Amino acid sequence: MNAARSAAPGSVPVAPEAVAEDLPFEAALAQLEDIVRQLEKGDVPLDKSVEIYERGEALKRHCESLLKKAETRIQRITLGSDGQAASVAPLDVE
Repeated sequence: MNAARSAAPGSVPVAPEAVAEDLPFEAALAQLEDIVRQLEKGDVPLDKSVEIYERGEALKRHCESLLKKAETRIQRITLGSDGQAASVAPLDVE
């Protein structure tokens, strides 16, 4: 079976669960949104629905991973009593 199955125009290409690690967040999110639209329409055959749902799950995990990586890169700079940068700490987003 072909690794990436051909898709109808305007639909997400269905591929194995693996998502390319270099797939940018915006592209992954766009594919995920397209999958949601297809599934919400309800006119996709059951077997195809399962395939694109699985692809959506993989894309969701990929997006979550990219967001987590970005979150760990964001840091809060703490200032010492002299007003100079003293240290960095994880940014408290809550």
